[in-house]
Amino acid sequence: MRIRCPHCGLRSHAEFSYGGDARRQRPAESNADAAVWSDHVFLRDNPRDVHEEYWQHTHGCRVWLQVTRNTATHAISAVSIAADKSESPCNEDEQ
Repeated sequence: MRIRCPHCGLRSHAEFSYGGDARRQRPAESNADAAVWSDHVFLRDNPRDVHEEYWQHTHGCRVWLQVTRNTATHAISAVSIAADKSESPCNEDEQ
């Protein structure tokens, strides 16, 4: 799998670290319920289809990205910088 970093260009997924589900909502900071936080940290869905994910370019520019990826085919349809959500469409031929 190859991910197009907006700063560094097309790179192997080995340069990136998976950061989790980009659509998952974090519990409120004021919520002290240990069960709620435990569920948030440890329970994950495993979708089979298009999915929004966070990836960090750990062996490159270190930027956090939001990647739209099909979990069945690993085809990436969009990559954006997580902080500003400026979408950069990817060419599937380059995957």
